[in-house]
Amino acid sequence: MQNDRAPVPAQGEAVSTPLDWDDLRYFLAVARSGSTLGAGRTLRVSQTTVARRVATFEQRLGLVLFERRQAGYALTPAGEALLPEAEAMEGAAAAFAEAAGAQSREARGTVCFTTLELYGVTIIPPILKELHDAHPGLVIELDLTDNRRDLAAGEADVALRAEQVSSDLGLVGRRVGTDSWTLYCSRDYAAAHARPHNAAELREHPIIGGGGEKIWPRYRAWLQRLRLESAVTMQASSGTGLLAAVRAGAGLAVLPSFVADRDPDLVRCLEPIAGDEYGLWLMTHERLRHTPRIRAVMDFLAAALTRLARDAQAPSEGRWAA
Repeated sequence: MQNDRAPVPAQGEAVSTPLDWDDLRYFLAVARSGSTLGAGRTLRVSQTTVARRVATFEQRLGLVLFERRQAGYALTPAGEALLPEAEAMEGAAAAFAEAAGAQSREARGTVCFTTLELYGVTIIPPILKELHDAHPGLVIELDLTDNRRDLAAGEADVALRAEQVSSDLGLVGRRVGTDSWTLYCSRDYAAAHARPHNAAELREHPIIGGGGEKIWPRYRAWLQRLRLESAVTMQASSGTGLLAAVRAGAGLAVLPSFVADRDPDLVRCLEPIAGDEYGLWLMTHERLRHTPRIRAVMDFLAAALTRLARDAQAPSEGRWAA
């Protein structure tokens, strides 16, 4: 037996209070169960709460939606007429919630990814192509620069950097590989001039210097340690300039092994200097790390770059010229 004490509104006594969409849940639950008791169980609230919410809803509409009977609640003609509309609104609300959830889960939007130009024109493009195939809703802005972008200030979203230690406050990162720099020449150059094997032999070969203001200091220090700075015969203004000059057979240059070891046109002349290794770090700011689009890019790039590092060729499989 029902125990409802909420007042039954008079037909047509509507009030101007805005509609509370949550009242539809109570209306539908009572219509489907035929009682406030059953609706309360469905909604996990008390029977009294259901009766009160239904009565308030009726007052707001100025309609009697249910006949209160001893056996339960039965829809009035007005309630019957509004039931399909309420069910349609319920469906729309569910669809809205699903779409909102999908938006929060799906990787969509623009991500600015910054890295050295030398990485950006060699190892990165194939990975970004695979990233687009996996996440077509993403748009990647590829920022190729030797200048260090301030991730905290929003100058970029994700960065790939070669560093010995990642220490920037507020940044989170993953080490995806190791990148040592050493001397390379082209295969054609090695065939024509014989690949040098030590520092003494290197002095007989032209060295291509430069690489830009960010690369040249590290490169120059490397040459100075081997007393090779006087062998520099050409200065390139960028890392890609170094790479192009070496590929063309203009001489030898120090290049990052993560790039050069994967170039079929290049061969190593010397092993990297011990202790000169840099880590390759994929980084973003702490405030962005859980954003779906950033998380998708970080996860995908980290997996691809780690796989690239793991699959690096051994010296016997192509780093050395005959």
